[in-house]
This record gives sequence, C-alpha cells and structure tokens, in this order.
Amino acid sequence: MDYQIAEEKIVEILHKTEEKDVLQKTIKFLHENFEKYNWIGIYIVKDDNLILGPWIGPNATEHTKIPIGRGVCGAAAKTGKTEIVDDVKSDNRYLSCFITTKSEIVVPIYKDEKVIGEIDIDSDEKASFTEKDKEFLEKIADMLKEHI
Repeated sequence: MDYQIAEEKIVEILHKTEEKDVLQKTIKFLHENFEKYNWIGIYIVKDDNLILGPWIGPNATEHTKIPIGRGVCGAAAKTGKTEIVDDVKSDNRYLSCFITTKSEIVVPIYKDEKVIGEIDIDSDEKASFTEKDKEFLEKIADMLKEHI
C-alpha cells in the first residue's frame, strides 16, 4: 500500500474509532496492509519499563515487560531515536521473540518531548525497513501520542 494513502486511512481510524480501540485498530490496519510487517506491538512506558499494550501477529511474545535500555526496544526508549535492525542475528541487543524474525524497526512515541511509548515491528525478511518506512512510522507515532 502507498504510504500516503495509508496515512490518510489511519487519520480516518483516529477520528472514527472509540478511544479504547484506536491503538488496536491502527496496528491491525498496518498488519493487514503491509505484508512485511509480520508482528506489531505498542509498548507503553511505565516507570523504567516498557509494558506491552496491544499487539498483532501470529504469536504472543514473552517480552511483555522490557527495562528501558535493554534490547532494541529499550535502546529506542532510552535514546528517543528510531532503531532499524536489518539483521537481528547480527545485533547483540536483540531480544529474541520469534525464530522467524529477521529484521526489526522500533519507533518512539513522544509527547511533550518525552518518550511515552513506541511502535515495535518485526519482519520475517532481512533489511525489510527502509527510510520510507521510518518516515511513515514516525508520522504514525506522532498521531498516536494522544492515544497512549
């Protein structure tokens, strides 16, 4: 799907969905429309940890609570920068969730200049995530900041 069209559809979801369902419907849309987005989760910052919120994918992850600073997700929360890992097996920070995962992108969600959550996406293909994915997902993260 075209990123611009996807962005417009997500804006519709944000305006037409009950507040309690916004995050789940957004990740469901991403999962259904971007084939390479095999697993998607929203982590929410609570104290010094990331707590898994809504997620979608073939299996649950055992990583439902991640200390900030640990793993790729924890690194993104600590630095506030999007992390793209082209080959998870070559990154010693990666916390293995699924044997099929080959690459990952983690996009922080900011509110008032503070990381309050993040979007975590795994792909079963190496080097799945491009600069366009990064820019697109950073826009989506900005849209979701009012719904965390």
